[in-house]
Amino acid sequence: MRNQLSTFAVNLNKAKFVISAPDIRQLPEDAGIEVAFAGRSNAGKSSALNTLTLQKSLARTSKTPGRTQLINVFEVEEGMRLVDLPGYGFAKVPLEMKKKWQKALGEYLEKRESLKGLVVLMDIRHPLKDLDHNLIEWAVDSNLPVLALLTKSDKLSQGKASAEVLKVKKALQVLGGDIKVVAFSSLKKTGANQATQIICDWLTAETDQADSIALDEEDA
Repeated sequence: MRNQLSTFAVNLNKAKFVISAPDIRQLPEDAGIEVAFAGRSNAGKSSALNTLTLQKSLARTSKTPGRTQLINVFEVEEGMRLVDLPGYGFAKVPLEMKKKWQKALGEYLEKRESLKGLVVLMDIRHPLKDLDHNLIEWAVDSNLPVLALLTKSDKLSQGKASAEVLKVKKALQVLGGDIKVVAFSSLKKTGANQATQIICDWLTAETDQADSIALDEEDA
């Protein structure tokens, strides 16, 4: 997989930690492009980030779901960032703390102008819980492209995993919008190249658009 990274427009392996912020007011300047990772607290979000960046400990993993309490920002290149959002739905934490996480998550999603793509991680065995579906529906309504990453696919046979992907695709098709569904395993690296390609496309979309406009102007 490492050799295949050269085929991608951006090398996610360059990602480095920038800041952990309790809310959007303490994040880096709202400029450039950000791809955010969101999901239930037991969806394997940190493991997926580590797998996609080929780094063992970029995002902190824990056997206790819900440890991502802050908005964690990682810079891939100047003006290109990956953002690990607070997990939702599962964590056994005091209600007031959970409300604080959800406020930070909501503010980021609604107000962050540099957000250009959303990766929604769901356990392939239990996809599309209410909060997952609501988040994807919100993204579609906001004209934001979505990658539904069905994690822990190694827990199922290949045939069963493929069936789950088709089922989720069908369920989300009614929403319209730009939604891609990929079976993913941090353990076996299943779907890692697919997911990396989609994320790299999002991170470079504005650069590609600017290059296209420049070429059109030269031809004119």
